[in-house]
Amino acid sequence: MAVVSEPEQTTEVSLRDLYRQHRWDLVRLASLLVHHTADAEEVVQDAFVKTLVAWDRMRDKARALPYLRSAVLNGARSRLRHRRVVERTDTGPGAGVPAPPPEQAAVGRDEQDRVLAALRSLPTRQRECLVLRYYLDLSEAEIAATLDISAGSVKTHVHRGMAALAGRLEEDQ
Repeated sequence: MAVVSEPEQTTEVSLRDLYRQHRWDLVRLASLLVHHTADAEEVVQDAFVKTLVAWDRMRDKARALPYLRSAVLNGARSRLRHRRVVERTDTGPGAGVPAPPPEQAAVGRDEQDRVLAALRSLPTRQRECLVLRYYLDLSEAEIAATLDISAGSVKTHVHRGMAALAGRLEEDQ
């Protein structure tokens, strides 16, 4: 009696699947950091392009999602640095004051705006750790891998960030 084996199931991740499954989570992550949806979408598209370029060199495709998250965080940092340079050098009327997106102006979300403003006022690493932990619900190990820091540093940044966030929100009351 011949034994018929099942065809092997490949669990290799495709970039297309990552795009379909995680694009909007990554856009939301970027938008919490760069403040504008259009900028966030560009950051995410750039991250996917960088991942596509590096795809054949990746030995472990299971690490593609942390790679994408890191690319989004780096792209958001770069976008914010660029924006600060432009704001410092722009001297025209209304310089340095970006217009709020129309959907934000139309919908009065005072509480959410307060929390986001407080979050944005935190140091970069604390803000990134909090967003990854509480928005994307990543574990300390996943955050550490994404940011290339130790799990202990993640714990410290999350703890300090939560304390600072609570303090800022209490001040607003």
